[in-house]
Amino acid sequence: MDVGIEVVCCLFVVIALVVFVTAALVAHVTAEPRLGDAEPQVMFTDPRTGAQHQAPSLKDPSSRDLSVVIPAYNEENRLPPMLDEALKYLEARQRRHLSFTYEVLVVDDGSTDKTTEVALAYSSRLGFDRVRVMTLPRNRGKGYAVCRGMFASRGRHVLMADADGATRFADIEAVEEALKKLLGKDGELAIACGSRAHLEKESIAKRSYFRTLLMLGFHALVWALCVRGVRDTQCGFKLLSREAAWKTFSRLHVQRWAFDVEMLYIAQRLGIPVAEVAVTWTEIEGSKLVPFWSWLQMGRDLLFISLRYLTGAWSLELHHKEQ
Repeated sequence: MDVGIEVVCCLFVVIALVVFVTAALVAHVTAEPRLGDAEPQVMFTDPRTGAQHQAPSLKDPSSRDLSVVIPAYNEENRLPPMLDEALKYLEARQRRHLSFTYEVLVVDDGSTDKTTEVALAYSSRLGFDRVRVMTLPRNRGKGYAVCRGMFASRGRHVLMADADGATRFADIEAVEEALKKLLGKDGELAIACGSRAHLEKESIAKRSYFRTLLMLGFHALVWALCVRGVRDTQCGFKLLSREAAWKTFSRLHVQRWAFDVEMLYIAQRLGIPVAEVAVTWTEIEGSKLVPFWSWLQMGRDLLFISLRYLTGAWSLELHHKEQ
C-alpha cells in the first residue's frame, strides 16, 4: 500500500514537472518583443486645418500638467458621455486655476465603427491642442493602445482612463493626492491606482457563483504569480508620474487585457511606489470582455508573464539607446 502511494506521488511530481517545463518552453519561444521596440512614427491631424503634426515623445520634458490617455475600440456610443464628463471637469478646473494645462489623447485601436470621427469632432470643437486623436491601423489590444498614447503624451502626470466612463472622472483629485504623497518633495517616480476593491462584497452579491469563482481565481493568480499589495489591478483609472510612465511602459510587452498586471509587476520590481485609492465606479453596458474566455486569456497571460521573466525571455534591462 505504501509503495503504491509513493509511486502515485512520484508520478504526480513527474507530470507536474513536465507540464511546468512545457509551459515554460512555450512561454519562452512565443515571447513577444517590447511594445516600445521599433516604435512607429505617429502623426496627429489637426481637424480644423488638416495639418499633420508629429507626436512628441515621452522622453521629452513635459509641457502640460496632465495628459489623459483613453484607449478606445468600437466606442462610438460610450465615448461621448465619457468625454463630456472628463472635458467638463478639465475645462472647469482650468477656469479655476488659469495655470493648469491638460490634453486628452484618444487612441482608436483599429475600430470598425465611427470612434475616430466621434473623437475628432471634440478635437475640432475644443482645439487640437486640447484633444488629440490617434488612429491605429489595426486592432492590437488595450495594452498596445495605452502604450502608444503614453509614448505620445506631454503631461507631467499621465492618467489612463477607460472609454466607457465607468469611473467618475472627478475622482482624479483623490488619485492625484495619493500620487503627490508618494512623490513627496523631490520624487519623480510614483503610480496611483484607482480601485474598486471596496465594492467587492457588493459585486460578489450580484454575480453568479461561476463569475465570482473566476474573479477570485484571477485575484489569486495575480497574487501568486505577479503582483502583491494591489487588490484591484484591473481598474482602468491609473495615474503615473511622467518618469514612472517611461520606466514602466518602455519595458512593457503585453498587448491586451493583462497589461496592467505586467505594468505593476515592472513597477514593483523597479521599486516604484504604488498607491491604491478607492474610486466611484459604475458598471456600463457594452463591455468587450467575454466573461469566460477573457478570464481564461488573462490567466494564461499571467502565467506567461511570470514564466517569461523567470526564463529570461523578457528582461527589465533597457538597451543603452532606450535609457
